[in-house]
Amino acid sequence: MSKTIDFKKSIQSLNADDLKARIAEDELRLKKLEFAHAISPLENPMSIRELARLKTELKKKQLSA
Repeated sequence: MSKTIDFKKSIQSLNADDLKARIAEDELRLKKLEFAHAISPLENPMSIRELARLKTELKKKQLSA
């Protein structure tokens, strides 16, 4: 639980440009995970949620600006 809270706090402190860069990195990582999943099951499929959380935080920042 605290890992999730730490992650949320860390992304809230990022500005929009940093979030965009992190999203681009995570989208690349997601493509690699999808490829690896075709071969064998993922060890931690919950890691995909991080990308959604990043996109949500970016959207919040864009709407508030």
